[in-house]
Amino acid sequence: MKAMVCAVTVLMLGMSGVGFAQADTPVIDQRQANQEKRIDQGIASGQLNEREANRLNKQQEHINKIEDKAKADGVVTKGERARIDRAQDRASRHIAREKHDRQGRRHQ
Repeated sequence: MKAMVCAVTVLMLGMSGVGFAQADTPVIDQRQANQEKRIDQGIASGQLNEREANRLNKQQEHINKIEDKAKADGVVTKGERARIDRAQDRASRHIAREKHDRQGRRHQ
């Protein structure tokens, strides 16, 4: 009986962490994919020139590094998620601004 109580306790303790912070980041990953797609579409349509696209892609790489660093310990905390979200917000604004600045391939 004592072993069963211990096993149940260990199982419950293990499951209790599931509801808190996790290393899975599907929302972040999907948003990154969407932003990278927006950059690719901007290149294809001529809304982004090579220099703009390179700068935006570097920003996406920086966000990926922030995410990788957050995942390194196996848990992405609420604060880390908020930091990544702010970086993605900033990158999204930059993508929109660059795509609509009337500067395209013709001004390289």
